[in-house]
Amino acid sequence: MFDITGENVVLVGALLLFVAVMAGKVAYRFGAPALLLFLGVGMLFGLDFISFRSVDLTQFVGMVALCIILFTGGMDTSFDEIRPVLGPGIVLATAGVLLTAVILAGFVWLVAPWVGLGISFPMALLLAATMSSTDSASVFSILRSKKQGLKQHLRPLLELESGSNDPMAYMLTVLMVSLLSNTSGDTGLGMSLLYFIVQMTVGALSGYLIGRLAVWTINKINLENHSLYSVLLLAFIFFAFSFTDLVKGNGYLAVYIAGLVVGNRRLAQKRPLTVFFDGFTWLMQIVMFLMLGLFVNSDELLQPEVLILGGAVGAFLILVARPVAVFSCLAPFRNFSTKARLYISWVGLRGAVPILFALYPIMHGVEHAETLFNVVFLSTIISLLVQGTTVSGMANLLGLAYEERESAFNVAMHENMTSALTEVEVNESMLESGRTLKEINLPENTLVMMVCRDGKYFVPRGKTELKLGDKLLVITDRSDELESTYKNMGIDDVMKLD
Repeated sequence: MFDITGENVVLVGALLLFVAVMAGKVAYRFGAPALLLFLGVGMLFGLDFISFRSVDLTQFVGMVALCIILFTGGMDTSFDEIRPVLGPGIVLATAGVLLTAVILAGFVWLVAPWVGLGISFPMALLLAATMSSTDSASVFSILRSKKQGLKQHLRPLLELESGSNDPMAYMLTVLMVSLLSNTSGDTGLGMSLLYFIVQMTVGALSGYLIGRLAVWTINKINLENHSLYSVLLLAFIFFAFSFTDLVKGNGYLAVYIAGLVVGNRRLAQKRPLTVFFDGFTWLMQIVMFLMLGLFVNSDELLQPEVLILGGAVGAFLILVARPVAVFSCLAPFRNFSTKARLYISWVGLRGAVPILFALYPIMHGVEHAETLFNVVFLSTIISLLVQGTTVSGMANLLGLAYEERESAFNVAMHENMTSALTEVEVNESMLESGRTLKEINLPENTLVMMVCRDGKYFVPRGKTELKLGDKLLVITDRSDELESTYKNMGIDDVMKLD
């Protein structure tokens, strides 16, 4: 066994990151979730090479990583996209989590004695609570790596749910841990409900206000060294989490909402910040999954009671608990088809969050905590293996997928510019008045900046002859008039470039 010391930690870290990146490349090629392979790399290195069992360090790294993942997820989410699904998203993130936990707890309580584990119902509820939320890291990573669109606003709904349901699962887990470790005092149901309301309210308000403060500061500070904007925003992320937790709010909810605020406001250096946090989020995901893989004891995973109960919990969660919770929560919302509800049920991915939450019982000395952790870990692997590899396939099978068009022009507007930048594809209707650019009827103050034809780019002139399938990069100061012009030309697929 190889012990991590100050002399070799950099070498080991570099080796782990290199192998993880290569594993991610392999995963992308074969359609497997990269996060599952990151977990596998950690487990492989933990077998005979690295000795690592620090609960506190694992929990701390997971907490930091989750803050970055949730903030970036919120920052990359358009509020205009989630507005139509705000209602069902909130219901799934609250009632859906609670319902999933109760259904799964009942199953665990009934099945555990059959595998030789005497688990009380509160203990079963603790196990279920750790697994009751979908994992933001897994959902964001898998959905955004697939070049596939989803009908009926499914993608923003799934991302909203996964980004906002961790606080509910976290509070359920903390409540059950305090009950089972005899640190809850005389806290009753009424006080627990009040605690939940305070946590959610303070978390949401704090996240919004700190997000607005971050936007105002970044836009006003005018740093000479632009690289420091990333450092400044990182400081706001960690401040949002820690300050909210200090005032008894939910830090994870605050971080996600702060990300939503920052991502949906006009922001100085927005494009460089987005690029930085996309890369940094991948780094944190790799580190988090590698560390969780290193932490688990593979021998304990192979114990018969863990294998049987973990497999049963994973299957029941996928096939029964999640679908029942989804169909019950979405019953009042008539704008989702049965196929859409089935797909939402299927993409209830579990990942790092349940494993991180399963560390809390170990930290507080709860009875059977190690067994609980191993069951949660095995169930998570089953979820990533079964659901994570079939996200695209299930969407195609249910007829909910469509090909998502990628922009041919990887450009963006400066945050202080008011002009609108769009990308359109030339069709027959556009060429009715003539085939040259000067014969195309466009509004005043509108310019075709560039043409992409068969993968080649050139700057057009007035006499340039356009062809069907050409992609045009268009800039205008009259976006409303241009939008009407596009409609008159029968162009519905207009890509707006921010």
